[in-house]
Amino acid sequence: MHTYAAQLHEGQLRPSPLVAEFSAGRLTWWPQLGLGHYPVAAGVEPYDQEYFDRFGRDAATPLGRALMQGRLAFVEQHWQSTLVDVGIGSGAFVELRRAHGQTTYGYDVNPAGVRWLDERGLAVDPYCVPTPAMTLWDVLEHIPDYRPLLANVRQWLFVSIPIFSDAYHVLRSKHFRPTEHCHYFTRDGLVYAMKLCGFELVAESDFETALGREDIGTFAFRRVTDGG
Repeated sequence: MHTYAAQLHEGQLRPSPLVAEFSAGRLTWWPQLGLGHYPVAAGVEPYDQEYFDRFGRDAATPLGRALMQGRLAFVEQHWQSTLVDVGIGSGAFVELRRAHGQTTYGYDVNPAGVRWLDERGLAVDPYCVPTPAMTLWDVLEHIPDYRPLLANVRQWLFVSIPIFSDAYHVLRSKHFRPTEHCHYFTRDGLVYAMKLCGFELVAESDFETALGREDIGTFAFRRVTDGG
């Protein structure tokens, strides 16, 4: 796609001051790519003990338990070795996978999550240390520039994320969160973005939506190139 939007997304062009002014504080959507971006202000969302505890309460519900079991089973179909869970929530997935005998570490930016990992000796910084596999459950959309993180994934990447049909779908959705979510994807937009990072799609599932979550897709990607 040799369009302005494609070149802009791939870093070949810089946005003009006019484009930057139009996009400030607003959703920008590239329909040719199936990608959207919202300029989230740093530090707006409080990542703290209450945030950690809320994830713990959610994980203890029937939906939460089914969600963790479904994610565990999805990963097991493709990978049964060491991985790093980025954005651990309350640590439920890390605990569950380790309980099934699989080596699992974690990384978080929430000080409460960092403490939880440190107390158990399970903290790994995937920005500094390459990892064979990574899980990003409801996390990719929070990271302003996810390329440095994904560059350290050597084999498998597992992602759950809201999937949209278009910009109007984003703006109507409960997942439009201007204080948290930087990135918005169609299904094909996500596949395209991961291709730019060196990954190919291997499997996808809507089991999270079937469990009752709105418009969530779950994906398994395998590294095929070094990416851009």
